[in-house]
Amino acid sequence: MKPFTSSIRLQFHKGFTLDDAVPLVPYFERMGISHVYASPVLKARAGSMHGYDVVDPTQINPELGGEPALRRLIAALREHQMGFVLDIVSNHMAVGGSTNPWWLDLLEWGRRSPYANFFDIQWNSPDPLLEGLLLIPFLGSDYGTALQQGDLPLKFDAETGSFYVEHYEHRFPISPPDYASILSIAVDNRLEALGERFGELAHASDAYAQAPALRQALADAAAEGSVFRALENVLKLYDSKTPEGFDRLHRLLERQSYRLASWRTAADDINWRRFFDINELGGLRVERGDVFEATHAKIFQLVAEGLVDGLRIDHVDGLANPRAYCRRLRRRVERLLPARPAETRLDHFPIYVEKILGNGEQLHTDWQVDGTTGYEFMNQVSLLQHDAKGQQQLSDLWVRLSGRTPDFMEEVRAGRRFVLHGTLAGDFASVAQALLRVARSDLMSRDFTLGSIRRALEALIVHYTVYRTYITPCGRPAEDEPFFASAVEGARADLSEGEWPVLDFLVRWLGGEPWRSLPLGRGREALKQACIRFQQLSSPTAAKAMEDTAFYRSATLLSRNDVGFDPEVFSAPAQAFHEACQARAAAFPRNLLTTATHDHKRGEDTRARLAVISERATWYSALITHWQALASNLRGEYADGPAPSGGDEAMLYQALLGSWPLDLQADDTQALEAYAERMQQWQQKALREAKLVSSWSAPNEAYEGACRSFLQDLLTAEHALPLRQSIASAVQVLAPGGALNGLVQATLRATTPGIPDLYQGTDYWDFSLVDPDNRRPVDYAARSAALNAAVEPAALLADWQNGHVKQALIAALLHARAAEPALFLEGEYVPLDVTGEQANRVLAFARHHQGRHAIVIVPRLCSDLLGDGLLIEGENWGDTAVQLPQQLSQFEFKGLFSTQAVTLDKDLRISTALKSFPVNLYLQSDS
Repeated sequence: MKPFTSSIRLQFHKGFTLDDAVPLVPYFERMGISHVYASPVLKARAGSMHGYDVVDPTQINPELGGEPALRRLIAALREHQMGFVLDIVSNHMAVGGSTNPWWLDLLEWGRRSPYANFFDIQWNSPDPLLEGLLLIPFLGSDYGTALQQGDLPLKFDAETGSFYVEHYEHRFPISPPDYASILSIAVDNRLEALGERFGELAHASDAYAQAPALRQALADAAAEGSVFRALENVLKLYDSKTPEGFDRLHRLLERQSYRLASWRTAADDINWRRFFDINELGGLRVERGDVFEATHAKIFQLVAEGLVDGLRIDHVDGLANPRAYCRRLRRRVERLLPARPAETRLDHFPIYVEKILGNGEQLHTDWQVDGTTGYEFMNQVSLLQHDAKGQQQLSDLWVRLSGRTPDFMEEVRAGRRFVLHGTLAGDFASVAQALLRVARSDLMSRDFTLGSIRRALEALIVHYTVYRTYITPCGRPAEDEPFFASAVEGARADLSEGEWPVLDFLVRWLGGEPWRSLPLGRGREALKQACIRFQQLSSPTAAKAMEDTAFYRSATLLSRNDVGFDPEVFSAPAQAFHEACQARAAAFPRNLLTTATHDHKRGEDTRARLAVISERATWYSALITHWQALASNLRGEYADGPAPSGGDEAMLYQALLGSWPLDLQADDTQALEAYAERMQQWQQKALREAKLVSSWSAPNEAYEGACRSFLQDLLTAEHALPLRQSIASAVQVLAPGGALNGLVQATLRATTPGIPDLYQGTDYWDFSLVDPDNRRPVDYAARSAALNAAVEPAALLADWQNGHVKQALIAALLHARAAEPALFLEGEYVPLDVTGEQANRVLAFARHHQGRHAIVIVPRLCSDLLGDGLLIEGENWGDTAVQLPQQLSQFEFKGLFSTQAVTLDKDLRISTALKSFPVNLYLQSDS
């Protein structure tokens, strides 16, 4: 098998199955890809477009072709000596509906279910209506209303002999002991007798084991027509649209281990952990050994059989103890490796975690993983391509247009408060209650009230600058202390002095005082649970507040609003990029390097084009004023202002500038209609995520409709043609610089320390927006044909708009990397000095490993040096040169698209290095 030198991320779903990927394998190999990196393939909810809503982790998703299709894909990969990396979901699984057998069993048996400890449930609730029960917030209306309207009919499954209540797609099983009350009113001796036997289960120690045989007996009896008709008559007696049926069905439901409720109750009353605030995704207690084994059994089978060659862990911050989980997973996988077939044996099995790192945060080195999925690299490249000179003017423009604060962290803190009092209010209350129990166990803190704990806790979470810390039985790790201390400082400024003592105790309880040092008993357990729940709250609060709120409320420049980014930091010099690369080489040399993911807010080339605005802030500011005037007759009115608002209109212009297709003409009616559909999807999501005027839970149809009309007219109405033409012209101004940025990020992804990961479709220009736009079908036939054409670089540059130049560059880089895997995986990263009049516009570095060398040179912040193409004329570089170490002068190098080896001057002129192509990789020649 080939060394792991690069990957292609594929999103599988019913429209793109595992079998659909099989014929693409030869193309991936020709691109230089070594591994396919797949989205989750375990059985997910029917129709899932992403696979993160697993309903059965014991089988491969039938919608993807099932296990036979997976084996066919991997067989195809093996024919080309390629590997397979799999994304797995350890934190949660899909709940609700009718297809998750573990969840249905839990509902049916409650705490007697073997799966009662699989899900992260708080069975002991301060709410008497929830004590020992599971809140099920899946009803479309209030419980009483749903019951009264007959939206909860009692049903009988004749095939399995089971009773259940149905609500649209949801299935709520009735516990078998309660079949007795149902069957007791049947006018049939056999059913009455079976009812008595079911009733005995209420007191039987082996009720769970007995129930399947009794249900089968009921199914057998129901196969007879007279019995089935008697059952139908019984079900009619539970018709809740009648007073008697209402009372009878309610009493039956009240005896279950769950409490049905409106979906709106989840935010406040939820007593089980979800993925973020999504009711349909329930948190798993994978820290338990039995849960770990059950949820990973199929994965381990695939690893042991030599079918899976690496793992990617989704949302590792949702786990109770990410460090312990990752180390357990590493040990478990290492034990499986010797059993693999000889031809699939690996020197190293990579494990990656999806982890968003805050500014200054580093992945903990003791987790025994190979690194993250690369969000931080995406951010580092973005910072490199933004011009600090444009920040203040763009910030002032945003304030003028939107009337909102220029301080992004102020938006984040407001978002955190909104989330803690909104969709995560119940989770927040749960943590506060856990801390109250801790307070009550200590005489020195037992007078703390729930209210005071809530205020101190909220202030602490609001001021977190990272997603979470990683408290262990030994306390907070040293790596986390600066971030925790910063949050405490911010919280102290928010709180009154009278509440500082509560905050001081939180500092002790939340990792400052190791819980292992406490005596065994309820105090230690209470503290442990408080710490775990605190960390599992801070992470979704951060994600919802930043990614799903602040990113849509603040838009100094949208290219700095993406997953893993810190928009408070607008740009960074080349030296910061060099330092990040050296740190990665030292700590995580196999870290994945990505510039696009299935979760990004904007495609990699959308961001790259928008970044050019930072170089042209004055021009852009004048354009916005012009466009506002041209759009005056397009705006509607809503409440006290225009629709869209100034901020929403400004965001829309940025989204258009970034995503406008290179070949889209301002008068192409058909193409504009298709583009408008894409933009309307983005616009609706942007408005609802911002939660300022509209939201997912309470859509403001009037405002959304006015904004939709504005967008539709802007893109399709004849009277908006002058505005469209101006936008299209602006795109052509930005496009060459954006394309150059795109080539630069592709080059850095393939040559800096780490392993490059391509997202599907990004081998051409990627002007996508947030999902679902970034998950559209990819035209692989066109890509394969273009790669086969083998066009010369000059011709590619002449027709750069079609994206073939990007594809050719990526292929050349990945093949160069595959030819020298040790050089790029293990090689030293050495920044190279650049001198001359344009020195600040060049980034250069060398890679060295055991006598092998490479030199990488790329431009930055060069849009004003470009014409209509992507090459910068030599005279524009002037005397700018890269200073090469003396030892490199003894070797010959070949440029990226060159066939001739040359000796490089110690002062390597940029006009020479970038004469025929916008970026360059000099690789030491073998001759």
